Amino acid sequence: MKSNSHILTEGDRLLAVLAALANPHRLRIIAALTSGGRNYVSQLAREIGISRPLLHLHLQKLEAAGLVTSQLELSRDGKALNYFEAADFGFDLTPAAIAEAAKSLTTKPES
Repeated sequence: MKSNSHILTEGDRLLAVLAALANPHRLRIIAALTSGGRNYVSQLAREIGISRPLLHLHLQKLEAAGLVTSQLELSRDGKALNYFEAADFGFDLTPAAIAEAAKSLTTKPES
């Protein structure tokens, strides 16, 4: 697990999650991992129909937001396979929840 130099607040976490989910490829990745279970990168790239480098970029964003987890494993023939699975997450996205999260934002608005 990577350590962060700062602790994310609820507002920052909400921004990270919404940013991670604001992409059709990332929505498809979550859907594939939810319906098909954990999968390794090459197979997941084939299922979704995108390149492995592009998939890696999207998986990094999803993992940073806490929406997927990964585990490196060795196959029987000695290949390193990086397996990903959807994390168990849920969010109550209401106006009141957004107002509460906004109070703890540490990210400054863009000018």
